[in-house]
Amino acid sequence: MKAFIQSLIIICLLTPALAAYAQDSKNQKPNILLIIADDLGWKDTSFNGSRFFETPNLDQLAAQGMSFTNAYANAPNCAPSRAAIMSGQYAPRTGVYTVGSSVRGETEWRALIPTPNDPRLPADKITIAEALRYAGYITGFVGKWHLGASPDRGPLEQGFDVNVAGCDNGKPASYFSPYHHEILEDGPEGEYLTDRLTEEALKFIDNNRKSPFFLTMAYHSPHTPIQARDELIRKYIPKPPSNGQFDPIYAAMIESLDTNIGRIMARLETLGIADNTMVVFFSDNGGLHAVTSMKPLKGFKGMLYEGGIRVPMIVKWPGKIAPASFCHEPVIGVDFYPTFLELAGADKPKNYALDGESLLPLISQKGKLKREALYWHYPVYLQGGYGLEGLWRTTPVGVVRMGDYKLMEFFEDGHLELYNLRDDIGETNNLILVEPDMAREMHERLSQWRKEIGAPFPLPKNPEYDPSSKPHNVKRGNRDRIYIGRDR
Repeated sequence: MKAFIQSLIIICLLTPALAAYAQDSKNQKPNILLIIADDLGWKDTSFNGSRFFETPNLDQLAAQGMSFTNAYANAPNCAPSRAAIMSGQYAPRTGVYTVGSSVRGETEWRALIPTPNDPRLPADKITIAEALRYAGYITGFVGKWHLGASPDRGPLEQGFDVNVAGCDNGKPASYFSPYHHEILEDGPEGEYLTDRLTEEALKFIDNNRKSPFFLTMAYHSPHTPIQARDELIRKYIPKPPSNGQFDPIYAAMIESLDTNIGRIMARLETLGIADNTMVVFFSDNGGLHAVTSMKPLKGFKGMLYEGGIRVPMIVKWPGKIAPASFCHEPVIGVDFYPTFLELAGADKPKNYALDGESLLPLISQKGKLKREALYWHYPVYLQGGYGLEGLWRTTPVGVVRMGDYKLMEFFEDGHLELYNLRDDIGETNNLILVEPDMAREMHERLSQWRKEIGAPFPLPKNPEYDPSSKPHNVKRGNRDRIYIGRDR
């Protein structure tokens, strides 16, 4: 009886404080949690149709929020996609077109001279973190940055108050401690990187739960090296392949990613801030062909076909987004910046161009976007690799999507490809001769956009180009090379 009375007294004492905290949380600007997976393809989640990979926590997130069926990365590989998210700008404005150098393959194989690439986000770009910090947000970054390093181009210099592991490196040396990471301290031997990064994110959330925060949780997983815990790998070994997906180690990586996202969602609930937090889940580009398949999409990471740029995306905001809802309108990475600004009630930076649109009309299901098209400019080459036959995953190319139609212009020879994605999601039927008027209109729109944004075009011809030097059926790299260390 004495214990019961003591408990009752404690509850009575705490109730006013809890009520005040709940009222403060209700009046507080919404928290923003942006979760970015690395190389997770459009078909690599069970909520998007995979029957081999298992993502129950992401499935639950989709059931609680809105799934975007036509969500796009701004590029088919990591750094330019992330630069677009952080800057809110298309690649011609940032100069970040690809990963590392744009000079790929042998000189005599390239018909054009690729545009020079800046692999780091320019210091003069006003990132979304800077804009939100100015609006009163505590900003945190955990995981893969890949856009430069301190002392001038790291997350701390680009608007984040807290940075854990964000550096210039694009992939970990190992997913198991010791990590041999530039700035992340090793954990206990055998600690798994995805688990560790989640722990760091939870610390940030715990420490800033009473303030509006913007956290970018940028996982490395499931980027190479393909490594996972043994017990999870064993779970998937006997599982039969499905629709081109077969790899038990990659499946185990995805399950670990999913489990850790579930941990973060649980912490938001425990702290009582889930209802005041917008959660955005996104991937930076399509999946790697050596370990997964985007079927029925054509292509994969490194290509401007749908498999390289269409990605999974979910937005959850309790009470503001209808559960288990869908949005079929095309959206893209540069849309996050204006969306978060509007969500925070923050002003757009003065004299700073933003190329996206706020998604709040779509999220609220009360309106549509004003734009008529999405654009990609990729004036570089990407070699094959990982056992892929052929020299290139892509040659220099420009892309525009208008409504259901997608036009691709390949710069080497100027040939065009036109697809109706509503009827032909696999991009199997080139309509260039069937619908010439549509092709002409879209090509004119793409050309005009390039002029307006200052995209480098046309690319200069390469005087050392020698088509007779190209080897046939070349395989660059070996599939087994992506498995490094402990589990392979």
